[in-house]
Amino acid sequence: MEYNNYESMKLANQLCFPLYAAARNVTGLYTPWLKPLGLTYTQYIVFLVLWEKDGVSVTEIGEKLMLDNGTLSPLLKKMEQAGYVERHRSREDDRVVEITLTDEGRALQEKVKDIPQKVGDCLGLPAEKSQQLYGLLYELLENRGYEKK
Repeated sequence: MEYNNYESMKLANQLCFPLYAAARNVTGLYTPWLKPLGLTYTQYIVFLVLWEKDGVSVTEIGEKLMLDNGTLSPLLKKMEQAGYVERHRSREDDRVVEITLTDEGRALQEKVKDIPQKVGDCLGLPAEKSQQLYGLLYELLENRGYEKK
């Protein structure tokens, strides 16, 4: 038995753990501002996609957020029931479901516009390190086939 094999199995030597723990910690920072609005973090990032470009397909949202239809469909259904989005079939291809914001969904952007700054303030990282981390994380994602759109 080689000691190095067991050394590599220590939690402290795993890249996956600090990524996992940091992701949970950072997404949890959004809760105090999203919960009073009845939103989850995943709904919030769907809104970010739609505020950037309204009227996109479920597939496009899934690709951009790296989420599958099984995760998105119930989420979008709840967002529709809350009056934030509408789902409808594409005129060009009835297999494609497009998502559009309602007036209420567009108005929500004004209510959450300060959240990125508030969360950023909670991180405790200087701007330079935040940008460095951002770049490294996207480099990792791109190495795994993700295309930033």
